Amino acid sequence: FITPLSLQASSNIFMSPRNIIKKRNQRSFALSVSLEDIKKLRDESGAGMMNCKNALTECNGDIEKAKNFLRSKGIISAEKRTSSTTTEGLVSCYMHTGGVGVMIETNCETDFVAKCDDFAEMTKNIAMQLAASPNIEYVRIEDISEEERSKLRELEMQSEDLKKKPEKIRMKMIEGRMGKIFKKQVLLEQPYMKDPSITIDQYIKSYVAKLGENLKVSRFIRYSLGE
Repeated sequence: FITPLSLQASSNIFMSPRNIIKKRNQRSFALSVSLEDIKKLRDESGAGMMNCKNALTECNGDIEKAKNFLRSKGIISAEKRTSSTTTEGLVSCYMHTGGVGVMIETNCETDFVAKCDDFAEMTKNIAMQLAASPNIEYVRIEDISEEERSKLRELEMQSEDLKKKPEKIRMKMIEGRMGKIFKKQVLLEQPYMKDPSITIDQYIKSYVAKLGENLKVSRFIRYSLGE
């Protein structure tokens, strides 16, 4: 009969003594990482609580080293930059086969980043996604006007399957349906076509971590031949 304890013991056979000691030290240190240090690292980096705890464990409680660890993993807060002013950037055009074109404005904080290849690459990849996605109408959910929301709400209220539902349930179902419909029309909510495991919003944040500046898509126009 094999127990978890015996499995752990057998796995240690294949580890070097140094790695065994390191693993034991990390396990014991993980228990001693204080909540205050985790909160401090979270406030300074903007990373999630578990990421902060893991970083502190890996770096034996050294907050500065933990920040560098988070930065090296691309975790260090994209959110920490979202309030920074973005006055520089690019206006780019992308032409897709089949008579489709996209003009897009992306913004950053400095002229230096605006001219770098990584920022241009990010902009091009987002433009390619827009060219391939005729259903996208908005950059972010906040861009949808109350007028558009009201129109869709009124349309959904006419649905036959909802007419006999109690008022509270009916309104909840309507809001849920509206959320699903609008989500398909918002750029930042779309799965990134080259890596569907992340959204466009997460894709942009990966460049925020990489370039160290607040980045955003401000607007876009999609052209189709004959329209």
